[in-house]
Amino acid sequence: MQDPAQFRLSRGRLVGGKYVVEEPLGMGWEGEVYRVTERSTGATRAIKLFYPQRNLRDRRLRRFAQKLERLRHCPIVMQYHHSEPVRVGKQKLNCLVSEFVEGEPLPDYVKRHAGKRLEPFRALHVIHALAVGLAQIHDHGEYHGDLHAENVLIRPRGIFFDVKVLDLFEWNAPAAEVRRDDIVDLIKLLYDVTGGKARYAAQPTEIKEVVRGLRRDLILRRFSTMHRLRRYLETFRWSE
Repeated sequence: MQDPAQFRLSRGRLVGGKYVVEEPLGMGWEGEVYRVTERSTGATRAIKLFYPQRNLRDRRLRRFAQKLERLRHCPIVMQYHHSEPVRVGKQKLNCLVSEFVEGEPLPDYVKRHAGKRLEPFRALHVIHALAVGLAQIHDHGEYHGDLHAENVLIRPRGIFFDVKVLDLFEWNAPAAEVRRDDIVDLIKLLYDVTGGKARYAAQPTEIKEVVRGLRRDLILRRFSTMHRLRRYLETFRWSE
């Protein structure tokens, strides 16, 4: 499918007569997400605009909204509010309105640390927080489907991390297979935030026992479900 024209809304732009654009939050295959202010209340919201070429008859918007509604009790997922008809330029379309999620994009958080990477103990805490939330998503028969650092918001809270995942994706594939992809993608995230290929050889056993050389077969042999990965992270023994 041909790449769609991008919206690229500027700060101060009025959308739908109700929302003032404050800043872009992200751009993906399906569309773009913005932080906005609701004019009538001053409340902060997030809106997602789907590219029309990739949202024929609002199918993706409906599936995305229905998925968020099914996962409304999962703290790792943003809360869906409603859909809203808007006009962007000459285009009439529906946008999805949700809560604005507080937090820092994971890549920005990682860059603030020494060597622009996380030390193993902190990295494993972050991955555990995500594994707990993703296990809840999987328990609902759902999946994330597009897990990478740019789709994670993080906020330290005491010795814990509040995490949120963005841009849940809908695949035309068996859900069980995509849930396995979530497991592999989460472990790839651990590999990335600890330094990737350049640092992998020097990583401690605790990291290598999870990453397993990024071999999908070895990862899924040990962690066949997200719950198994979560339990492992809660019970493994440190080598030192």
